[in-house]
Amino acid sequence: MPPDEQHRVAVHIDRLLAERGMTLTELAGKVGITLANLSILKNGRARAIRFSTLTALCEVLDCQPGDLFTVPTTPR
Repeated sequence: MPPDEQHRVAVHIDRLLAERGMTLTELAGKVGITLANLSILKNGRARAIRFSTLTALCEVLDCQPGDLFTVPTTPR
């Protein structure tokens, strides 16, 4: 994949926050990352995520990684 090609990973943090009645600011505090970095992740602009951050997100949101991220299929 060329380096300038965007990934297709969809991030579902907004949906999970709404389902749990939690704000992005609350989530950032509970996970221990900055609001700016969480916003980058939420908006699909992150290039990577640490396993420790993924683990913390899953623990705080009581979910699995597949609840946070999906890769939509594209028609062939």
